[in-house]
Amino acid sequence: MIDLPAEIGPTTEAFIKESRRITPENADEVRHLIVQVRDPAFQFVEGQSIGVIVPGPHPFGNPYHLRRYSIANARSIPLGTGVDLDLLVRRCFYVDEVSGERYPGIASNYLCDAHVGDCLIVSGPYLSPFKMPLDNRANLLMIGTGTGIAPFRAFAQLIYERRGDWKGQVRLFYGGRSGLDLMYTNDESTDLANYYDEKTFKAFRALGTRPLMSSSQALERGLADNAAEALHLIKEENTYVFLSGLGKIAHVFDRVMAEQVGSSEGWKEIKQQLTNEGRWSELIYG
Repeated sequence: MIDLPAEIGPTTEAFIKESRRITPENADEVRHLIVQVRDPAFQFVEGQSIGVIVPGPHPFGNPYHLRRYSIANARSIPLGTGVDLDLLVRRCFYVDEVSGERYPGIASNYLCDAHVGDCLIVSGPYLSPFKMPLDNRANLLMIGTGTGIAPFRAFAQLIYERRGDWKGQVRLFYGGRSGLDLMYTNDESTDLANYYDEKTFKAFRALGTRPLMSSSQALERGLADNAAEALHLIKEENTYVFLSGLGKIAHVFDRVMAEQVGSSEGWKEIKQQLTNEGRWSELIYG
């Protein structure tokens, strides 16, 4: 067993129950994994994440590597064998700025290469800034890029499948570099396509129009085209805003909404009010 520092928290065993690639071979690899935690007492709430611990040794002598992943499904009744967690994992690579060499991301490649039945050590679940409002009349405005869509999948499952009584408006803005990059948001494994018929649900998927356009740039274009609707929802006193994805996403949203409001100062005031009232949450990474 790896000797882990106390701040990581409790760990438990899990195993790979399913692993399926959900993007085409000519696109970035994204896999949908179902990980089963062996302890039936393991509990989580929508929006939380778990840590995946990759045994070392790793570069610079690290005995282990820890990477957090958002849980992409809603809670369900535990099975006798454990608790199922859905993860969306993009196989990542990093380029050394000095040497120019390309290195595989430790955790993402570890998970993408894992086989059904392989054992994992996971930590958590960890507290999250994302908390679903209890009032089913609340509006949800969700903005994401990449696998940042994972917690929104859990939210949608919760309100439309587990509860089934959601009356508030739900809007999802999602940006991708290309149609291939977005395919997994329409894949049946994400369940999002199942909610397009819901009267309260509407999704805005923005694609990159140029070869080198980033997912954040695509999202900006999609937001700009629908900024008036987003601002109208934000001004409702029962609207909650959630941002999830790469670091640029918050700056993109601020820029679009400031333009829609008419000034950066005006948007800052609105955003501060949302923050003060606990209706603004961000889960930013990378």
